[in-house]
Amino acid sequence: MKVKSEREVAQSRPALSNPMDCSLPGSSIHGIFQACIKIHIIMEVLRPQLIKIGGRVYRKNPIQEQTYQHEEEDDDYYQGLVECAEEPCETYEVVQTPQGFRCTVKAPSLLYKHIVGKRGDTRKKLEVETKTSISIPKPGQEGEIVITGQHRSGVVSARTRIDVLLLTFRRKQPFTHFLAFFLNEAEVQERFLKFQEEVLEKCSMDHGVDSSIFQNPKKLHLTIGMLVLLSEQEIQQTCEMLQQCKEEFIDDISGGKPLEVEMSGIEYMNDDPGMVDVLYAKVHMKDGSNRLQELVDRVLERFQASGLIVKEWNSVKLHATVMNTLFRKDPNAEGRYNLYTADGKYIFKERESFDGRNILKLFENFYFGTLKLNSIHISQRFTVDSFGNYASCGQIDFS
Repeated sequence: MKVKSEREVAQSRPALSNPMDCSLPGSSIHGIFQACIKIHIIMEVLRPQLIKIGGRVYRKNPIQEQTYQHEEEDDDYYQGLVECAEEPCETYEVVQTPQGFRCTVKAPSLLYKHIVGKRGDTRKKLEVETKTSISIPKPGQEGEIVITGQHRSGVVSARTRIDVLLLTFRRKQPFTHFLAFFLNEAEVQERFLKFQEEVLEKCSMDHGVDSSIFQNPKKLHLTIGMLVLLSEQEIQQTCEMLQQCKEEFIDDISGGKPLEVEMSGIEYMNDDPGMVDVLYAKVHMKDGSNRLQELVDRVLERFQASGLIVKEWNSVKLHATVMNTLFRKDPNAEGRYNLYTADGKYIFKERESFDGRNILKLFENFYFGTLKLNSIHISQRFTVDSFGNYASCGQIDFS
């Protein structure tokens, strides 16, 4: 019996009149899956991902990434080619020298290893493909990445690829800081403890409800946005950006006075009240105005435009977490953002949801108190100050 080659088998199959039709007669699940993957790859090529870096927008060409067992994905990762999509790459500052051309890149030292790659492979590949030389400070030393080459276009190409690598791996770093209002005034802490006491008294028989899932009252806060700050320079940049927000619009919205708000009412963050993971208190202006929402949304927008906050939402949810099932195993967990350890390793958090129906029914309009919000803080995760709250690396005051 003659065994057909793979090419003969492929040629004997009927052609697809519709490229989206994966239902070939007698085709296997594997074949259908492969066909759909090919269609997905074609769509990626036709409509590649756009990456915005410093006001420039680039197309990211799709490549197949491989992860090997016992090796970190980050250690030998090369992003591939990128091309300018909207603005010319010549906007980079490239200096002509007697030896050719030179360009520098500022980056935190924690990200140098991603440009070097395992055994220096990423840097070598960049240098060969762009015909440049790339100098990177030693680990632990702050400085600039220096790109030199005989041709301006090669230096620009290397700079573009390094920018994409830096952005890619920055997004893989665990959040280090967050912008927030503190909501831990004495009255609110007392009311929160009263809420906890009454919930445990009336609902402790409900599935999953116990004292371990309540927030630490000293850490009650309203998050505006999460940050990845990898150097003192970036912390200073964040402080300056916050000060600019104050001068340009915060003072106008606040009138130079604290914003008086109420923390009252509770809501949950998933679809089934019988299986709740996060329960939060609502925060709103006492005078019924929209000033707090406008202020935090404009701060978020400004930080997203600068690249300091990755855009996920167009608006801030005004809330304060009061119960979270992640606290059950880790009292220091910080909601959905606690997906990485302090050294950047991904961790999976198993959650045992709780039945929140009685809590929502009995405490729907629970009053936690009135606060005067006078400061936005740059808070550091995994730290505690002398008052038991997150340590603040900087702040701006309204009055």
